[in-house]
Amino acid sequence: MTGPSGIARTAAGNPRREDLARNPDVSRDAGALPCATAMRNDAGESGAVSAAAPGMSAPAGVSVASPAGAASDVGGGVRNARGSARLGQAVYGALDLGTNNCRLLVAKPSRRGFVVVDAFSRIIRLGEGVQATGELAESAQKRTIAALRICADKMRRRGVTRSRLIATEACRIATNGASFIDRVENETGLALEIVGRETEAKLAVSGCASLLDSGCDWALVFDIGGGSSELIWLDLRKLGKDWKQSVQSRAAIQDAIAAWTSLPLGVVNLAERHGGHEVTADSYEAMVEDVAGALAGFESQYRFGERVAHDRAHFLGTSGTVTTISGIHLGLPRYDRSRVDGCWLKATDVRRVSGDLIGMSYAERIAQPCIGHERADLVLAGCAILEALLRTWPCQRLRVADRGLREGILTTLMAEDGHDRKTPRRRRRKGRGRGKSASGKSANSNVQTRNA
Repeated sequence: MTGPSGIARTAAGNPRREDLARNPDVSRDAGALPCATAMRNDAGESGAVSAAAPGMSAPAGVSVASPAGAASDVGGGVRNARGSARLGQAVYGALDLGTNNCRLLVAKPSRRGFVVVDAFSRIIRLGEGVQATGELAESAQKRTIAALRICADKMRRRGVTRSRLIATEACRIATNGASFIDRVENETGLALEIVGRETEAKLAVSGCASLLDSGCDWALVFDIGGGSSELIWLDLRKLGKDWKQSVQSRAAIQDAIAAWTSLPLGVVNLAERHGGHEVTADSYEAMVEDVAGALAGFESQYRFGERVAHDRAHFLGTSGTVTTISGIHLGLPRYDRSRVDGCWLKATDVRRVSGDLIGMSYAERIAQPCIGHERADLVLAGCAILEALLRTWPCQRLRVADRGLREGILTTLMAEDGHDRKTPRRRRRKGRGRGKSASGKSANSNVQTRNA
């Protein structure tokens, strides 16, 4: 596989964080980005999103039809195309329909990126059984459409003016994927597009690029999904030392992509192939070998193992697998995005957690507060994919990102509309503390959400 080509100009900005009020429609597995009062993550970096998606040109607007089929625009999506929505008036939507999860972010542009005003995430397992049958099951379609109706309602209520709604691996490989997209539009009014693996890989980079360690020479950005896993090697030596200091310089991340690949293996289809409920040391090793075999061709072509063996390199993972491992490593009594997003793990930390999970029964994995019933049969498949990456490439540090495709979509759309341009900083009133509301109370109470 060759590296990506046709990379377009991009720009974006770091979001300021504002905590969202707790919402029953936002599950504990959501990937919501609480932003806007200046908060800092564990790594000491403010913001959460970096450059917009390299090589991806978003449509001028995504039309949304009414459930009855009459064409209409959510907030005037198509008509409010580039340059027509002003800062403070535009509302953007980004939806990622994956093999395992349906996720939505609604946001408004801000001086440093965007402010999230609504979010939704639900595990829908759209790709359940598709590997065996080649089709999206009727039960999975109904679950997904129920979740998408909620997304459509949120977008209408929030007055979304422009959006991009993408579907990934499950819809790509299913023989009835296209007909399902038509069904979604007829029943929910949402016009989804099935994107290719290249676009998905680039979005994974753009959604978490601000977490890259600029002191390293190489970085592997990976997104372990439900039906596929995207891997992107970045040569950070091609970037200037100050590439994080401005929107324009961060956009240069596109120039650092050395090669990428997409494996047709994710937590859902790997667990279905090898079993996810009762996992032994032998069945776990079989999963690792399965993934390592799929990686062999890519590694033999590019030989990144030799390139990074003696250089400064790190992994940057964006998926439910790495956030789960991080939460367990930190001993969290419940998932806490503010502690997970941006944290660093050693390879030995990852392997220790994986080893502990192999020794647990299915019931014991369910009882883990950062796993639960919805992830208990998938978590070890994700660990096996990560273990295969660690064996293939000798990186000893992993940074965890609880952010991804939706953030990349939002920054791309806003950059195309000119919201990435800098505006003058407002002078803060005396007596008004950072991160405080008018009453003087802290506005920060993180929604405990994450990518799945």
